[in-house]
Amino acid sequence: MIKLCDVNAEAVTKLPPAFPDKSCIGAHYTDAFIKPMNTKLPDGTRVACKRKGLKITLTVGAKKGEGLMRRLDVGKDPVRMLAAALQEAARAAGAELEIAEGAIWLAPASPAVVHIPEVMPSSAAP
Repeated sequence: MIKLCDVNAEAVTKLPPAFPDKSCIGAHYTDAFIKPMNTKLPDGTRVACKRKGLKITLTVGAKKGEGLMRRLDVGKDPVRMLAAALQEAARAAGAELEIAEGAIWLAPASPAVVHIPEVMPSSAAP
């Protein structure tokens, strides 16, 4: 796992009811939380995360994954909704994401290994 970024401590101040939010999903909290995730990994891979409505899009290099803020499945808590949507987006992008110890950790997908079977030349066929 590679440390992507630190968790934005100020994002917690944007949670309802302390911060007015008409979206019912904590849109201001979500935007503040994912903002530091737009960065580059030490190996040069670009990571981008954005929200549009209920959809969270996570891009790791050339792979893109989407997750939805599912209020009915997860519950009313915006923190849990965002964590579930980020996990869903990371899986769809072929990566692993973990939020622990005040940081966001990412394990990008390893490059696909393509196995090409050897084909016998037609002259060697019986």
